[in-house]
Amino acid sequence: MTPTPRRPRAAPQKKPAGPPRPRLRGPRSAQASALGQPSGGTSPLDLLSRLAQPNERKIVLLVLDGVGGIHTAESPRTALERAVSPNLDRLAERSALGRALPVAPGVTPGSGPGHLALFGYDPVAEAHQIGRGVLEALGIGHELAPEEIAARGNFCTIDAAGRISDRRAGRPSDEECRRVAEKLDRAVGTIEGVRVAVLPVREHRFCLILRGPRLDPSLADTDPQREGSAPLPVRAARPTAERTARIVQGFVDRAFKVLKDEPRINALTLRGFSARPRLRTFGELYRLNPVAVAVYPLYRGVARLAGMRVVETGPTPADQFATVAALWPEHDFFFIHVKKTDSSGEDGNLQAKIAAIEAVDAALPALLDLQPDVLAVTGDHATPHVYRSHSWHPVPLLLHGPFCDVDQTSRFTESECLHGSLGTIASDRLMGLLLANAGKLARFGA
Repeated sequence: MTPTPRRPRAAPQKKPAGPPRPRLRGPRSAQASALGQPSGGTSPLDLLSRLAQPNERKIVLLVLDGVGGIHTAESPRTALERAVSPNLDRLAERSALGRALPVAPGVTPGSGPGHLALFGYDPVAEAHQIGRGVLEALGIGHELAPEEIAARGNFCTIDAAGRISDRRAGRPSDEECRRVAEKLDRAVGTIEGVRVAVLPVREHRFCLILRGPRLDPSLADTDPQREGSAPLPVRAARPTAERTARIVQGFVDRAFKVLKDEPRINALTLRGFSARPRLRTFGELYRLNPVAVAVYPLYRGVARLAGMRVVETGPTPADQFATVAALWPEHDFFFIHVKKTDSSGEDGNLQAKIAAIEAVDAALPALLDLQPDVLAVTGDHATPHVYRSHSWHPVPLLLHGPFCDVDQTSRFTESECLHGSLGTIASDRLMGLLLANAGKLARFGA
């Protein structure tokens, strides 16, 4: 990538970042127009779609899942601040920095909404409420039929009192996941004329597929999302789903009997019951030819739902960047997903999160050698290691391109991003910046 000439650097001035901009949903108003948002009922996504125009420039969106951290009295430096990341830092010196807010202040996003927002979809719009089950199914290559519904499953460990002692059953190997999923699939079969399939995903994750007539995915999750509580019963969210709830509870009851003698994987939870929706794809929206380079099924699933080509790749950032290089002549938008920054944060493992960031940094020159016209580095949400879960905090954002307004920041960290020239933006506005910096948006109005 050709370096952008550096401005003479003045003494660092810490600028107050100010509060995030208000997010206005539903009907637009004069206030929305004053904030630079479309008025008259036009959504930001519709506006981008109307202005989108193709050219040969290439965009890279590098998502370090859960990369954001927070400062606490006990842990005053985040993983990004502790990591040795000279390549990211040099890139930050000639880029614009800021922060992305995945949904809204105080709202903790799941991985699905977090990524849909980065792709430009309003994460709270009803049409974009995508269940986790659909994403898991698509991510492992199962094309959901109209008569099928899916749920994301977690294998877990329960104690003698029936309470969850490990929500992820010790993160079993993929081989162990496959063994147990196949064991369940053979044991369950059909319930009330509905075919029930258990498909392995990765580690502690599996996908439950129900196929049959009159199925309704309006079911509450059985995952209490915390240890020390028992898995919840299957409940219908509306009367039309009572039959489906009874079928799923029948599966759960059978599964617990089958798993009772397993040493670690002796129970399960379910969430994200859903049927496949219809989204406007990247090609339809932005006139782009996108490809997704991701390892984990969920992120492959959300990319496939958005109409991206999804390819196989190796497990490391170096492998993923090599895959991008091989595909470089064929596409103009590259979504690259790195998982370990998130899983290490969920485990509360600071050193592992630092190592994941440093692995990306070490491999980064291979990506920069491709000279993408526009490059963004960010996350779909924060996963602070001190919190051990997704959180609602804004996520660091780096934008590099020939017209990105280089600011006076020097490292890709939470503190530097707080004072970057991009400020704090909604994640679903990032696509507008990527397209504009690549010259892929026509002028608005006369």
